[in-house]
Amino acid sequence: MNWELFESLLSGVNKYSTAFGRIWLSLVFIFRLLVYVVAAERVWSDDHKDFDCNTRQPGCTNVCFDHFFPVSHIRLWALQLILVTCPSLLVIMHVAYREAKEQRLRKAGGGNCRHIYNPGKKRGGLWWTYLLSLLFKASVDVVFLYIFYRFYRNYTLPHVVKCELHPCPNVVDCFIARPTEKNIFTLFMVVTACVCVVLSLVEAAYLVGKR
Repeated sequence: MNWELFESLLSGVNKYSTAFGRIWLSLVFIFRLLVYVVAAERVWSDDHKDFDCNTRQPGCTNVCFDHFFPVSHIRLWALQLILVTCPSLLVIMHVAYREAKEQRLRKAGGGNCRHIYNPGKKRGGLWWTYLLSLLFKASVDVVFLYIFYRFYRNYTLPHVVKCELHPCPNVVDCFIARPTEKNIFTLFMVVTACVCVVLSLVEAAYLVGKR
């Protein structure tokens, strides 16, 4: 990963962020993204291979796995991280548009034009873009928390699941690979997502109150 390019992209957001926004950014990219890339992917890499059922009936294990794991944690988290960071890219593009517009006006005025935008200040359309990005980020995390809760009740995985779907011959016991470790990672990601939601809402309230 090109960290210099990454830092330059985020500088546009950091320039206009409040303290809450900087904490949110650090929480997402250090505690969520890095944990996902470094550890979580490896923990879930063997979820299908090591899902064992006490039957040799062809197709039973696949059907039971699909029933209890309709969508993998790791793929849901990947989609969540993509969607939750998209609003920050929208703010970056808005900042880049403002800077490009000011440069064009400076060239047209022979370089003597004053700043039409106060650097580091959120005014006009950028204020609305930033506020909507906060609400969208909080909404994305809330929606995914609900999806996880619906798919995996209480965000936990049991050690043994009982399956009686066709073509299983009877009620069979199926065993999940490393359920305790997966529950720890799931709890960590859920807690960090909740903290991110609170930070986004607090920052939105701060912006509205300050304005």
